[in-house]
Amino acid sequence: MKRMLLVILLMSCGATFVTPLFPLYSEYYQLNSLQITILFAIYAAFLLPTLLVVGAKGSAWGLKKVLGISILISIVSTLLMIGSTEAWMIYVGRSLEGIAYGSFTGTSVAFLIRQSDPKKIGKAIKYSGVTVLVGFGLGPAIAAFMLQYFPIQPLRLPFWILIALLIFSIIILESLPKDVVSKEQKLAKHKISLGVPKKIRSHFWSMSGLSIFTVFTIQGTALALIPTFVKNVIHTSNLFISGLIFLILLGGGAFAQFIPKPSQPVTRIRWGILLLGIGSWLIVTSGFTASLPLLWISIFIQALGAGWTFQNALFFAGQLPEPEAKPRVISAFWICAYIGFIVPPVVVGALTQIYSLNISLIVLNLFSSLIVVYVLLYSVRFKRETYSTTVPNKGASR
Repeated sequence: MKRMLLVILLMSCGATFVTPLFPLYSEYYQLNSLQITILFAIYAAFLLPTLLVVGAKGSAWGLKKVLGISILISIVSTLLMIGSTEAWMIYVGRSLEGIAYGSFTGTSVAFLIRQSDPKKIGKAIKYSGVTVLVGFGLGPAIAAFMLQYFPIQPLRLPFWILIALLIFSIIILESLPKDVVSKEQKLAKHKISLGVPKKIRSHFWSMSGLSIFTVFTIQGTALALIPTFVKNVIHTSNLFISGLIFLILLGGGAFAQFIPKPSQPVTRIRWGILLLGIGSWLIVTSGFTASLPLLWISIFIQALGAGWTFQNALFFAGQLPEPEAKPRVISAFWICAYIGFIVPPVVVGALTQIYSLNISLIVLNLFSSLIVVYVLLYSVRFKRETYSTTVPNKGASR
């Protein structure tokens, strides 16, 4: 289990590794805020369909084989970023990374479960979620550290570190036993099915779908714009600040899931989405006041809120449907999440062509605040109709 968790950690680092380089790409290729947010969103646009296809068919192809190919695609993506001389090359590189991580995340947890003791499957799933989020935060932190303290070929050197990490992950993966694919599995038809049963539709979209959409909207916009925000609004030249912010924002969200109180799921998601909204408004306030301490405080609050909201939104997505409908509902859950990753950040980028970054973020926050208020109000009905004292599995994965 430990070796596979390490593979998940290293691959997750690669998924967000490029983020601190966005301001450098902006200067080098003369990209505006809209083009930068599209560069971020194109990753998720390719990730989602890949995740759905490979998630449905990965078992028939062989999980270990799919994981190995995923890492190889990630290496190709990284080499393309290293060799980029024109803007289109980094867009292609990001697209390939979306395909790589989409195929990886669709099979890594299944392979981890097969490699784990049956008695420790719950623990394996919990740790895999924490590992993914820590990897998401660690990747940008490593890249930002290299940019700040080893500024030699800044658009090239950080990626060579990533290449080394990815090669190491392949070596570890090859040390794990292969999964055996039976003829029945190879010949079986694996349909990609989506849809939420009518009897749980209202509860799912209101408590799970909208909640995870809001998490990915706010976190996705932060990931896309914080490097530029820190540089142009907070006015600090230390690139490592952005890396630390990412580490706390994502890694902190992972460890927040281990905080035991409040334990009741509805109460926990109420606090989570409220703190998520408060944190996003404090980030905007830190921009208007050029306050770095306030930015740090807002990041801690947003990390806590995102961790709790994500954890319980996924819990409800798994709890509400009957067993036969769970795959379809979970797929719908991820669609909501990645739409939040793609559309709102691009809209904010487009708004920055007309208004300032701070004004554009205010528009996004007003939209997100409406969702927060709706979820809080709907949670009263939801708790009354589906009250459960079950505590969700801490450390659920993105």
